This record gives sequence, C-alpha cells and structure tokens, in this order.
Amino acid sequence: MSICALRGAVTVQENTRESILEAAREMLVDLINKNDIRQEKVVSAWFSATPDLDAAPPAAAARELGWTKAGLLCVQEMPVEGSLKMCVRVLMLWETNKAQSDMQHSYLRGAVVLRPDLVSGSGEK
Repeated sequence: MSICALRGAVTVQENTRESILEAAREMLVDLINKNDIRQEKVVSAWFSATPDLDAAPPAAAARELGWTKAGLLCVQEMPVEGSLKMCVRVLMLWETNKAQSDMQHSYLRGAVVLRPDLVSGSGEK
C-alpha cells in the first residue's frame, strides 16, 4: 500500500454557500468515481479557494460526504494576476495499491484550462 496524490479543480458560478459546496461536491464525487476511492483510505485533503470565494469552506462538502476521519484543511489560493477566478482546488492524499501514474485527476467546468493535459481525452496523463 502506498500514498498517492490526486488533484482537482472546479469553477464556481457564484460566491454563495450553496454554489461553493455544490461545485466542491461535484469535484470530489468525480475523483471518487474515477479512482474508486473508499473514504476510509483518504488520509487528507487540502482545499484552496480563490480570494473571490469566501461564503463557505469547500471542505464542508467532504464532511457532508461522510469524510469525518480524514484531515481536511481550507486555505486561500495565492492571488496571481490574470489567474482563474471563482475556483476551488483540492490536493488529496489517499492509501492505494495503484501507482501515481494511474491517478485520474479532475478538472471540471472552467477549470479544464488549468491542466488540459490531465483532462480525459485531451492528451497524456
């Protein structure tokens, strides 16, 4: 068993609790489905949100999915001129027998521009 990292990002339609949690949940469910993740194998998940998103912590979506044992952390994404706005990101560590090269990352909605090389069907993973 090893620890592998998964990355994900999703854009949010508006700065409301409902919109932030819905987008974060969509991203997490996509990661879970793509990688066959069992919640007891999740070690930690670090969420970041761009400075224009402050209505809710994205980690609350993971708690709503039942992630009560994993370490969760929310931070503000570093503001970079010209960077993608209204975006939630995650870095998840989990125990798996899979290799890091087998990880299926999740870049949804407007966040596909961040890593088109990792989006299914758009190139090498």
